[in-house]
Amino acid sequence: MVTTQMKPIVFGAKGTRLSNAEAAFYAEHRPAGFIIFRRNVEDPDQLRALIAEMKRAADNPGALVLIDQEGGRVARLRPPHWREYPRGAEYGRLWRLDPTLAGEAAFLGGRLIAEDLQALGINVDCLPVLDVPVAGASNVIGDRAYGTDPAIVMALGRAAAEGLAEGGVIPIVKHIPGHGRAMADSHLELPIVDATRSMLRTHDFAPFRALNDLPLAMSAHVIYTAYDPAAPATTSPKVVQEVIRGEIGFRGLLVSDDLSMKALSGDYAGRRAASLAAGCDLVLHCNGEMAEMEPVAQGCPALDPAIAKRLDAMVAAARAGRKPIDRGQAEARLAELLAIGR
Repeated sequence: MVTTQMKPIVFGAKGTRLSNAEAAFYAEHRPAGFIIFRRNVEDPDQLRALIAEMKRAADNPGALVLIDQEGGRVARLRPPHWREYPRGAEYGRLWRLDPTLAGEAAFLGGRLIAEDLQALGINVDCLPVLDVPVAGASNVIGDRAYGTDPAIVMALGRAAAEGLAEGGVIPIVKHIPGHGRAMADSHLELPIVDATRSMLRTHDFAPFRALNDLPLAMSAHVIYTAYDPAAPATTSPKVVQEVIRGEIGFRGLLVSDDLSMKALSGDYAGRRAASLAAGCDLVLHCNGEMAEMEPVAQGCPALDPAIAKRLDAMVAAARAGRKPIDRGQAEARLAELLAIGR
């Protein structure tokens, strides 16, 4: 169970086993969660053991354990131990042939991913991607998106989220309030979007508004000059309150994108403080570098009791909501759907 002694941070780890230094660090700072990357993965037994180590070190058996398992080029779990899943654009291709079947496929993709994650002790997937790319935008989103029409993105994003939830895994919508118009990759530099409020409301924000009832969202390290020309959404109180909480109406918990991305500036303590002050409920630090994790954790306030209760309820509801599945039947049906029009 998450407690108020936890800190509102989700940390990564450096390798496939915890070092003594990492275990001691987690024990001291007790992060609310962890995130898994490809560097942490060898095989199912090893990964289950690593996740168990993380939870023990933080004394948090109900910790959030996140992963980016979208399908396509963003997948931390890969063959031979796990199946490949389609990129978002593949579901969009099917939508153009038959929207109903595309929705079924996106649901099954999410449901099967959840089955993989549940078997490992992972309870959060950073999916669905609700960004809507525009012509000329950075390829950092590209074919990860379900399409370039907000209506398609919101429908397929909803289907994928429902598939995850039926498998007992919590979805995270990303990257709120929209990364599809960014002309730069926020991993490498700070994107600046000069679109008008009207354009953003009708295009970029629309999928997030349609899925504003989901429990978790990940922020975009993007400046929207129409709202705040000085700070990216993650560290902008104006964007978080006026746009994410206001115009979009998101009422779930807001998680920052990775604090180590180059779109953010300043020292790591400052990035964490600015993100929390802007209205993020949790901050994410992914790369496992102790020299960066220490300043993120040092001086960080404890997890707010109200947020702790919501996390507890979220994890319990996900576990209770899991429904059985005939995996073989689901895999066969997904393959059948994806073959349509090929």
